[in-house]
Amino acid sequence: MKKVISFLAVGLALVAAMTSVQGQVETLPSGPPAQSAKTVVFVASDYRNGGVMGVYRGFEEASQKLGWQIRLEDGRGQKATQGAILAQALAARPHGIVFGGFDPDDFADPVADAKQNKVILVGWHAAKDPGPTKDLFVNVSTKPVDVAKNAADFVIRDAIARRRQVGVVIFNDNQYAVANAKTDAMKATIQACRGYSACRVLSVENVLISEAAAAMPGVVPKLAAAHGAAWTYSLAINDVYFDEINYPLVLARRTDIRNVSAGDGSTKALGRIAAGISQQVATIAEPLKMQGYQLADELNRAFAGVLPSGFQSRPILVTTELLSAAGNRGIESTLGFEAAYAAIWGRK
Repeated sequence: MKKVISFLAVGLALVAAMTSVQGQVETLPSGPPAQSAKTVVFVASDYRNGGVMGVYRGFEEASQKLGWQIRLEDGRGQKATQGAILAQALAARPHGIVFGGFDPDDFADPVADAKQNKVILVGWHAAKDPGPTKDLFVNVSTKPVDVAKNAADFVIRDAIARRRQVGVVIFNDNQYAVANAKTDAMKATIQACRGYSACRVLSVENVLISEAAAAMPGVVPKLAAAHGAAWTYSLAINDVYFDEINYPLVLARRTDIRNVSAGDGSTKALGRIAAGISQQVATIAEPLKMQGYQLADELNRAFAGVLPSGFQSRPILVTTELLSAAGNRGIESTLGFEAAYAAIWGRK
């Protein structure tokens, strides 16, 4: 077992300005210096998942500062492809592998191979909850239940302000534990309808993320016919469901429906929310770039023989108003994590 590297004095702990929905600030734990000359494979569940790719961009930047060689692979939303990529990656014996948005439970043989050969596994949205798992040194994410509750609570507040009923369709991809946890929490929050008395969950629609773009034009008219005027809001576990929903809603003459995602804050979603002309009015965004840096830091800790950081990022409620205030700087511009992690690692 690698020798555990002692932390710097507690007073050296760095502060990262981590803005949540409430604007809270958290402390970013100190840790070991850069463990250089490592090779890591980042396996994305699907390049079409904007959240995964946003995290990868942060991870790529952090890896460059650490002096690592990294490779990005596209799982294409298919378990068979993801499994083949994992097997191929392990054959090259990297120091670490990132599960970018998919669950290692479906890949027992590659996981066993990794453990036998001391390949460190970390994940982003690769388990139901953040933190260490039986297979992952750590899973990085906000708490799915927090994200989901924030999205559903926003819908209720919006309905109260607009004096309209809440009739919700929830879009899920039930092959993922994280997605199911979000869906359950959104459903429970809408049904509880705290502070209001006009909330209904009309249906939960299982649509694969990888097939959402092609499926939504057919799904929307069926839902419009089934639920009529009762359908007033949509909730989804990922922003991708709303990439192709506007035109079908226009064809169905349902431009009144307001869409909110318990997603990741994809580039496309932020763009359409910023423009203020889309029917997607909010997303509960992950601090994606920061989480990419955290993935690198957690791997660095594992390479040094140090325990996971225990750091927990918080979701950000993104609306047109927030994006207007942030301007070109972006919603993570004030978090300060790049300099904080670089200082921890002893890098510029």
